[in-house]
Parts: sequence; structure tokens; C-alpha cells
Amino acid sequence: MSFYEVVEKYKDFDFDGYFENVTDNDVLRSLNKDKLNHMDVLNLLSPKAMKYLEQMAQKAHRLSLQHLGKTVTLYTPMYIANYCVNHCVYCGYNCKSGINRRKLNMEQIKNEADYIADMGFKHILVLTGESERHSPVEYIGEAVKIISDRFASIGIEVYPMEVEGYRHLVENGADSLTVYQETYDEVVYKKVHIKGPKANFKFRLDAPERGAKAGMRSLSIGALLGLADYRKDAFFTILHGEYLKTKYPHIELSYSAPRMKPFKGSFEDINPVDDPTEFQIMTVMRLFDPHAALNVSTRENLDFRKHVMPLGVTKLSAEVTTDVGGHTLGEAGTNQFENNTDASLEEVGKMLNSIGYQYVFKDWERF
Repeated sequence: MSFYEVVEKYKDFDFDGYFENVTDNDVLRSLNKDKLNHMDVLNLLSPKAMKYLEQMAQKAHRLSLQHLGKTVTLYTPMYIANYCVNHCVYCGYNCKSGINRRKLNMEQIKNEADYIADMGFKHILVLTGESERHSPVEYIGEAVKIISDRFASIGIEVYPMEVEGYRHLVENGADSLTVYQETYDEVVYKKVHIKGPKANFKFRLDAPERGAKAGMRSLSIGALLGLADYRKDAFFTILHGEYLKTKYPHIELSYSAPRMKPFKGSFEDINPVDDPTEFQIMTVMRLFDPHAALNVSTRENLDFRKHVMPLGVTKLSAEVTTDVGGHTLGEAGTNQFENNTDASLEEVGKMLNSIGYQYVFKDWERF
């Protein structure tokens, strides 16, 4: 079975009609349940549920304290290449964007990793553009291997691979995989992914499962909210997590709800997600799975991250640069998107301490 069968199950479901008919009693009944089903998720994602957002958040906070406490793991991304063969109309890396292209050699990768490790980070996320030709699995595997002695956990966010490719990375020291589906709406997906391997909706959809089969310890999934109907995408993200945890109960599942952040001159057909709705989506993720990790990146500013922490956010990025080799080589116009400027380790640490949370650099050890 593939998660695509779950997506197909709801292919003709009238989401708009369902949301319009959600009542106050529907929302309250779902809110009072200990275990949510799929219709409960829809009830709590509905516009009607916005009037109960405070009650939803209070319950999410209680669950997060019970299961997760007040500790958050800090990590940072490391971009090692930005060559891409896909034409995705919303992304700064797309092959038509005209940005500067850069690929680090192994010495540069080690220098970048050492710089990051010397700041204290023990969890790192390695990223490339989606070009197997420019960043073959052997290149990524060698990069992972050369930095493995500096980090307790190495995640990868690269192009979707077959099981054998992911297994190669695991054997070289990677333990975590991030794959965002971008949108679970297959029609919109085909519209915004014009050409390239990424245009294959099903292959990307099944990538997290192939990662689990290859031995990845942690899977991080999400949709880029704003590309399509964000309530539907949030619904399918939650169901995708349920599917993965049911089939692979040993994995750590991490939800993320990144909002669309376009680059200059890019795709403008966006369904904007305001702060209350983003807060609602993250709240429902926590209510559905009290044990899942929640990740908030520096796409969100520090003030928003501060306000969502009580929902049980467990992973935050800091000291972020989306430039390839940006920590040691400086800015070179190779960045995927502009992150917020309030992302320094000191600023994130002060924010967390101000609300009674503490951060750690390591929450897991490979050996």
C-alpha cells in the first residue's frame, strides 16, 4: 500500500462543503475527544473552529507539557549545493531562476561543518538543490561521512531517492530525512512543477516511506502552505504522518507547516496563510499526535515562534543562512529564499528563556 491510496480515497471529497457545514457542536465534540479520527481533524481545521482556538491551544499546551516538557532541540541547515534541474514556479532554486550556482568541495564542506559545530550545534540538516547529476548520492554520502564525527544527528533534505540511495546515506552516517510534498493536491502539484524529476507526484509522495525502509530514524514531512488550499494540505500532512507511524512505529515523526515565502519575481498565485490560521494548523497537529515532533524554521519570525512554543514545538532552527557555504564563504546570491534576520543563536536562546523553555543541542546519540 502507498499513501497515494489514502489521497485517492479523498479525491472526490467535498472539503468546502464539509467545512461550511461544521457546527459548534462538531468542533466541541472533537475537541473533547482523547483520540481524533479524520473527521475530527477536519472539524478542528475548519473556519468554524477558529472561535475555539484558545481552548484548542490550551489543550495542546497541556498535552505538550505532559509528553514533551519544556525543552527544544536547536539545529541549523547547511547548504552544500544549489544546482537544480526542476522548473518549480515558486522556488528560488528552480533551473530558470538565474541565481548564482555553487557546489562545495569536501574541504569546504568540512570547514562549514566545523564552523557550525564550533557554535555548539550537534544536529545538522544537509541540503542540496534537486539535481542528481550535480549532487549524486556518492557526493552527498561523502559529505555526510566527512562531517559525521562532529554531529550526533545528520539530517538530509535533497532530491527523492530510491531505497538504495537512502541506504547509502544511512550507511555513511545520515539518520534523518526531510521531504516536503509541497502540496498534496495533485492538480495544483502538476501546475507548479512544470518539468523535471520533481514533477513525479507519486515518487515524491512515497519518498519518506522509502527512507523508513532504508533505516532512517527520523522522518520530517510537511506541505508548503499557500501553494494550494492550506486546510486540505494540512489535513493530508496529518494523515501522511499517521500512515507512516502506523507502518513504521519505530520512527520519530516530525511535522512542519512552512508558509510560502516566494523569491523575487516568482509565482504569485498564493493562498496566503495568516498567523491565526497557521497557529490553528499547528495546534491540530499537536492535538492529533501528542508525541510527534513539531519543527518551526526561520521562515517564521522570532515573535511568531515565541507564541507557538507552548503548542509543543520541539525543533527550532537558528544561525540560518540559505546561501551555499554561507557560514564560511559569505553571501554570494546562492540563497533559496531570504530567512528572517532574528535567527541568531543568542536571540533564539533569549526568546526561549524568556518563556521558561530551555534549549539543547543534542537529544539523541548514534552510538
